[in-house]
Amino acid sequence: MSSSYADALAAVATDVDATIAALLDGPSGQTNEVANLWGAMRYASLAGGKRLRPFLVLSAADICDGDRQAALRVAAAVEMMHTYSLVHDDLPTMDDDDLRRGQPTLHKKYDEATAILAGDALLTLAFEVLADPMTHADPAIRAELVLGLARAGGPDGMAGGQMLDLQAERQPVEDDDEIMRLEAMKTGALFAWSCEAGAVAAGADDAARRHLREFGADFGLAFQITDDILDEIGDAAETGKAVGKDTARGKATFVSRHGLDGARTIAERHIQMAVENLDFFGEKADLLRAAAERLIDRRV
Repeated sequence: MSSSYADALAAVATDVDATIAALLDGPSGQTNEVANLWGAMRYASLAGGKRLRPFLVLSAADICDGDRQAALRVAAAVEMMHTYSLVHDDLPTMDDDDLRRGQPTLHKKYDEATAILAGDALLTLAFEVLADPMTHADPAIRAELVLGLARAGGPDGMAGGQMLDLQAERQPVEDDDEIMRLEAMKTGALFAWSCEAGAVAAGADDAARRHLREFGADFGLAFQITDDILDEIGDAAETGKAVGKDTARGKATFVSRHGLDGARTIAERHIQMAVENLDFFGEKADLLRAAAERLIDRRV
């Protein structure tokens, strides 16, 4: 990982964590029960993580000359959506995981009911943040940010993709197109919106938004495929979560259908397609190029 990209990613993580921490401070005068909910939300949200989706939001906003403070709030909302999905995915009714980001999953640290409520609260708070005038003065832009995140996380996006993923455990997936659709919805949709959201917050034109959205979609597919590779060959100490789950559950992935080398080739193709969309922006998109090109060798 180049030092410039690593430094930029670390700087984003620091700034986004500070923004999320402030948003999750909670009101004063809470009852112990409500304070416990805010604590669970903080535990899930501030446990580390790459902050890759916020990085994409902020990088896209920078490319389009957007306001960084507005982009930080958008990035925080996207990360809240992502964190809610992890909290719910880890539940016994879903993936039944004990470890996330190197520490006990939320339902293990607290309990299942609190984990469900904390996930629900993070999801709804994400939309509150986007709808708040503090995020952007233009109500039309705020409305578009809310709509875009809802679509990325809803039945035609992340939630629908998770449903397909659960179904794939019960009924074998027949071909690559089905796997591609599942992964594009489950993972790609939020990555695509992360990139476009930065452009929306910056008031970018349709062409810039389209190139960033398409970059994000292919980036998300490559990310998911490399995630599947890590599930096969990764080290839990490095990844911060359990590995070997896909094989144990008989999930169909590009790894199971094409092997490690074949899956890597498919990921590389999507990385190349992602990077081609950045030609539109020239050197301004160098950090996004670095992020995409380093996906193939990631260890976490």
